Amino acid sequence: MGAKFITIEGVEGSGKTTQAALLADYLRRQGIGLVETREPGGTEVGEQVRQILLSPLSAGLAPMAELLLFLAARAQLVKEVIVPALQSGKWVICDRFFDATLAYQGHGRGIDGKIIRKLNEHATSGLKPDVTFLLDLDIEVGIRRAVSAKREFTGSRGGDRLEQEDKEFHRRVREGYLELARPEPDRVKIIPVSGSIEHVHKIIVSLIEPFLVKVQ
Repeated sequence: MGAKFITIEGVEGSGKTTQAALLADYLRRQGIGLVETREPGGTEVGEQVRQILLSPLSAGLAPMAELLLFLAARAQLVKEVIVPALQSGKWVICDRFFDATLAYQGHGRGIDGKIIRKLNEHATSGLKPDVTFLLDLDIEVGIRRAVSAKREFTGSRGGDRLEQEDKEFHRRVREGYLELARPEPDRVKIIPVSGSIEHVHKIIVSLIEPFLVKVQ
């Protein structure tokens, strides 16, 4: 079997980055060569776009401008990192991908999902994850976690531009994620973030093991 493209999605503070790192460590122990990356970012261009998108100074960014910036960063990431890795036989773990755009810019900002899907098709050349782990968490708990973590590691008292959105925005994003997941149960695995970090990791491992059997 070929290399696998794995994405991890979720609302702010759901623990995506932590779980992505734990999964990467687990797969490496199984002898899987892989690449870890994130959105927006993962390339020199993408990281510059990330600074614009997440900076509180970009508070006036128009929804369509926001969407196009995310897609620009994604197009660069797919071409420069993801596709070359997959073609070389390496697995890819990406912290967010196009489901995030549908949830945040579609459900959160109100941009027509058909427009997003069409533009995303061009940005990714049709690339789709083999499996997506959606970490589901109450938005109020998530925001508190995200802001607390940022304060601990950077000393910042507030969240980034998206973390600073109101509760209604984050509620729409969470509902959007769940709505997007329902029609694709084979690809999108909803994981309630109700236990410890290790508990969530064990669930992810149990869901990824069938892919390892196919590889062997």
